[in-house]
Amino acid sequence: MKYTYIAILILFLFTSWKPKKEYDVLVYGATPAGITAAVAAAREGKSVVMIEPLPIAGGMMSGGLGFSDSNQMFRETLGGLFEEFHKRVEAVYAKKGLQLNYRVDEKDTKFWTYEPHVAELVFHTMLKEAGVQVVLNETLKSAKLKDKAIQSLKMRSGKEFSGKIFIDASYEGDLMAAAGVSYKVGREGRDEFGESFAGAVYQKKAMGVISSDQDKKPLPLITGTTVTPEGQGDHRIMTYSFRLCLSEDPTNRVAFKAPAGYNADRYELFRRFYKLSPKSGIPFDLYPIPGNKLDGNNGIGAQLSTGLVGENWDYPDANPKRRQEIWNNHRNYTEGLLYFLMTDPAVPEAVRERMKNLGYAKDEFAKYGYFPPVLYVREARRMVGDYFLTQKDILETKEKPDPIGIGSFPIDSHDCQRILTPGGGFINEGTIFPAKTRIEGRGIAYQIPYRSITPKATECTNLLVPVCLSSSHVAFSSLRVEPAWMVMGESAGIAAALAIEEKVSVQKISLPKLTERLKAKRQVLTLAK
Repeated sequence: MKYTYIAILILFLFTSWKPKKEYDVLVYGATPAGITAAVAAAREGKSVVMIEPLPIAGGMMSGGLGFSDSNQMFRETLGGLFEEFHKRVEAVYAKKGLQLNYRVDEKDTKFWTYEPHVAELVFHTMLKEAGVQVVLNETLKSAKLKDKAIQSLKMRSGKEFSGKIFIDASYEGDLMAAAGVSYKVGREGRDEFGESFAGAVYQKKAMGVISSDQDKKPLPLITGTTVTPEGQGDHRIMTYSFRLCLSEDPTNRVAFKAPAGYNADRYELFRRFYKLSPKSGIPFDLYPIPGNKLDGNNGIGAQLSTGLVGENWDYPDANPKRRQEIWNNHRNYTEGLLYFLMTDPAVPEAVRERMKNLGYAKDEFAKYGYFPPVLYVREARRMVGDYFLTQKDILETKEKPDPIGIGSFPIDSHDCQRILTPGGGFINEGTIFPAKTRIEGRGIAYQIPYRSITPKATECTNLLVPVCLSSSHVAFSSLRVEPAWMVMGESAGIAAALAIEEKVSVQKISLPKLTERLKAKRQVLTLAK
């Protein structure tokens, strides 16, 4: 009995108490940017932990984004770990004996595609090789600061993690907010920074679809009845959706099913739209990816699509419970829409037949019910840091004294709201079509300054923010893609290592040394003349 008691006591001590380890670099958010930040810092010889609320590492690229939009960028400016990731993807398929329809060494505008599970595999391989400690399913509760420097993070599970330099690579900017760093949510007005694309924008035509019920109340999927004045700023952000991994192969296809509580009347607006436009096809974009699969995306040019317009506005500042409600609502809407398009008699027969031949890819996301585990958070918080990027930085003053990478994705925003018009139809507002700032298939190249990922020194001295970086809504609409985030993430990881070595704040590191190290890692910092 005595020995049993001692054994239980020893077991209790070893399982209930663990020393709190201090890491050199703590990365919050296992997004692609978080992974490149963590790997870069670890390769600089630093101890690194990467913490992620979701059960999956790799963010959208592991969660359904079958290609990461680098086809609209100057690929010769995307070096370092971004290029390495794609070469590793290429090698995975070569080992399988599969020939991709592109080569990473050729910097053209073809889609560089991959299956979600391959992206996840490559990311985990890179993390493991670098010795990064990966912690999944842990959500940030609070940050402890002293003299404007973060000391440790406490998770909602009660676990604590300490570090010297912290990197917020989350899509939401949760660590930045917990540290008390200034940020914005929503859109600036057109006059605030002289941005021609700022505030409310109407680049889509109004639709004559009757969008109210017999009591003159807006149908579901209509977000309001007031037409926002053009150029006016507000709290609204671009729509969220899921990137679907689909298959038409009967041997690798899971049929769409109605979600719990399915109500076809939620999609009455689709019924009326198809009655007015019976020759319209399926209302979302499909891109072929390896494995005989398709990547399904919200159609930026579509009037109705997989994006749940307007039902994400409070997501950035919401608590975990409210965010989960929003996530569940988006999933329910998406599953319901797929089933509706396959079964509702108001949907054109050609669309219903196409949907019957589609299904979820059976060999992707099986443990999540074949549905993507990552919500496409296109925009959340945006830091107000040392340098605030605006439209002018993207299109005009493109050179900076402290570059950490090159951006070149066009300014591109999905819908922010869907408004009932005075005539009884609807109009989608907030879309900025990429064609407006795209030349011959690509955006305009510009330098991304280091100061845009550093908070003001008066707010926090040991934090870097490469995803929710310091920028306006318009500028963010160009910066908000994984290739740019991966580049900034890697640069953040190397900057973090340098700050530790020089024993200075992130704002005071040697920029010449940072430039030297970035170039040594094949990061591209200069614009082609």
